[in-house]
Amino acid sequence: MKIRALFLSFFLVISLISLNGCGYNRFQSFDEEIKSSWSEVVNQYQRRSDLIPNLVETVKGYASHEKDVLLGVTEARAKIGSLKINTDIVNDPEAFAKFQAAQGQMTSALSRLMAISENYPDLKANQSFLGLQAQLEGTENRITVARGRYIKTVEQYNVLSRSFPSNLTAKVFGYSVKPNFTVENEKAISEPPKVSF
Repeated sequence: MKIRALFLSFFLVISLISLNGCGYNRFQSFDEEIKSSWSEVVNQYQRRSDLIPNLVETVKGYASHEKDVLLGVTEARAKIGSLKINTDIVNDPEAFAKFQAAQGQMTSALSRLMAISENYPDLKANQSFLGLQAQLEGTENRITVARGRYIKTVEQYNVLSRSFPSNLTAKVFGYSVKPNFTVENEKAISEPPKVSF
């Protein structure tokens, strides 16, 4: 009986030591970091989205005949608003891809909107427009930083979920690789730019 109790105690100690090395707690930590970083990404995209109505109204006053550009920005914002965005999106590659595509469409629409300001000197000199433009530029920088943090956290999580022995824990508990941001048109950026004089 004493040998059995000793063996059971030894087994428990070994089990606890091996559980510490299985990566379970690290998965929990990284999962929370991913959720936190994702919330910051969404927060910055929401900040950008909140700037858009004022920006569109300001531009509309000067460039009302640029209806296609204004409509494009409004539609892109509406598309983003229709997406269900929460922390579960980081576990769904399809929903993540839709989110990224919608944000890419918004970035493109905003670029066209900012480009038309070049045609309207009065708009470029408008203090309201300049302030909104500066806020938008700052927000784009914040988005870049937030995405960078998210990308790094997901990288650490994905390495953990694919490395031995923590990959065994990942399989047991269903910790799959998380989706990450990608370049929208990788083929286009892989070709060097053509410059002609």
